[in-house]
Amino acid sequence: MKHVLSTTVNGEPHEVLVEPFCSLLDMLRDSLQLTGTKKGCDEGDCGACTVIIDNQTVTSCMMLALDAQDKSITTVEGLIQDGELHPVQAAFVEHGGVQCGFCTPGLIMSGVGLLLENPNPTEEDVRFAIGGNLCRCTGYSRVVQAILAAAENTRG
Repeated sequence: MKHVLSTTVNGEPHEVLVEPFCSLLDMLRDSLQLTGTKKGCDEGDCGACTVIIDNQTVTSCMMLALDAQDKSITTVEGLIQDGELHPVQAAFVEHGGVQCGFCTPGLIMSGVGLLLENPNPTEEDVRFAIGGNLCRCTGYSRVVQAILAAAENTRG
């Protein structure tokens, strides 16, 4: 039996019919067609599905959609404002923090989540924040550089 989920995604209210066992990831991708949030391991181990819920990063494959009732969700698509990339997105481009791109949305969302909590992170803080995100291409150094540069740009 489907239930009505009322939530806000990327600043817009949504009412979606979901099965009780539907993950937030599947609701975002299948019902709302927000495919920037990637389905990697589907077990909470890779971080590709990271979103921000009420200013906290969450692996959306591990959360039931119905648990997002009355919450505010931001996906990678929701970071762009007035046609401008979010500072973390822009820094990923500038510093080459992107290779194949599959892990990129989750890494970006982890970086944004870190800067929401700590606008002045150290390299150690960044490495800890992205510790739940797996990438096979970049070796993480450019990702760390990008997040640190975004932090500096948003402070200045």
